[in-house]
Amino acid sequence: MTSNLYDFIPILMQVAFTVIVIAAIVLFSNLIGPKRKNAKKMANFECGLDPIGDARRPFHIRYFLVAILFVLFDIEIVFMYPWAVNFQELSWEGFGKMGIFIGIIVVGFLYEAKRRALDWEK
Repeated sequence: MTSNLYDFIPILMQVAFTVIVIAAIVLFSNLIGPKRKNAKKMANFECGLDPIGDARRPFHIRYFLVAILFVLFDIEIVFMYPWAVNFQELSWEGFGKMGIFIGIIVVGFLYEAKRRALDWEK
């Protein structure tokens, strides 16, 4: 199967349309948006609180552990969605394989609970 440049014209048109729309929105917002600036609006904003201390202080390792565990268990759902959509075609073999997958995830969760990985009061 060979392709030529004409096959990519719809993709290029979509990219060009997207760039034009984004540029128009930014330009339109800049033209009609309010221009009242003051010291409070120009200050850094973070979570509604005034920044206290140095921004470069190290985070506790628990923060990263929770983030990694969240990503791990969130990706589990990504793998379960196609399985649920094709459940009838996969029959009992697919059911068994997903059972093994969920079993591995449960073992990991039990290990995490035993090690108290999500306990903040440690």
